[in-house]
Amino acid sequence: MNNQNIQMQQTTFADDEIDLKELFLALWQGKWIIIGTTIIAAVISVVYALSLPNIYKSEALLAPAEDGQSGGLSALAGQFGGLASLAGVNLGGGSADKTTIALELLKSRSFIGEFVQKHDLKPLIMAANGWDQANNKVLYDPEIYDKEKSIWVRETKTSKQSEPSLLEVHDRIIKEFLTVTKKKETGLITIGMKHYSPVVAKELTDKLIEQINSTMRTNAINDAEKSIGYLTRALNETTLADMQKVFYQLIEQQEQAKMLASVREEFALKVIDPAVIAEEKSEPKRGVICVLSVLLGLIISAMFILIRSQFIKSKK
Repeated sequence: MNNQNIQMQQTTFADDEIDLKELFLALWQGKWIIIGTTIIAAVISVVYALSLPNIYKSEALLAPAEDGQSGGLSALAGQFGGLASLAGVNLGGGSADKTTIALELLKSRSFIGEFVQKHDLKPLIMAANGWDQANNKVLYDPEIYDKEKSIWVRETKTSKQSEPSLLEVHDRIIKEFLTVTKKKETGLITIGMKHYSPVVAKELTDKLIEQINSTMRTNAINDAEKSIGYLTRALNETTLADMQKVFYQLIEQQEQAKMLASVREEFALKVIDPAVIAEEKSEPKRGVICVLSVLLGLIISAMFILIRSQFIKSKK
């Protein structure tokens, strides 16, 4: 019985050795196909990689802006939180923090749409396809946008118009241009914008941070003014001294919130390290593209040779 097992194992090893020999023999016989395919893949990948325009990224490091009134509001919330809620006044109890709201607002359709319209960014986002470094000029795709006449000329086969909609611009900014990261350990935030021009990337980053702070500041002022208006009317309608005292304190806190928002430019996010003009491209990774393409060509050609050899073998 043991002799039979040994013979079976020897036969299996022999079969494996024959299979390996046939494998390497098939690859060797098709070596010129493999070499040729790999060279073609390498040439195509180099041409493709060189045809891709450089993309630059500019980033700024931010920290949540300190809220000087948080202590006073917390104390007041403990005393009059229920009454303040009835009055439509938010004293900060249980609501999302200012930084979280700012980061969510940053990626919203309404904010991005307002940002694009304010700075006329549609051509820079949807039609730019390169950068003339010598003249520091953004290049535009003539099949999409006529820069000289400032008109959109792209042809669409769907219901889309020649001029991109704000929804299209929003989707492209979120997917291709905007980067937002927050470190859990420190709470620091990195906001960046990509573009073919490093100058434009830096300008977009600065403008984006400026506008998110401006929008958050405006929203805070509007909320405080609405709360003050409501509390003032409620104050005028009550004759109870204790209630009047409460309303006066609530109004005072809202006035403080309005004042701080009015004078603080970095209302939600404070710049720690401002954006700079990038000197090196961030994309594309041309070396990686070429290496992966060569490996892909090598694998595909080797698989073709092996499949062909097995097909010929089965025919015999």
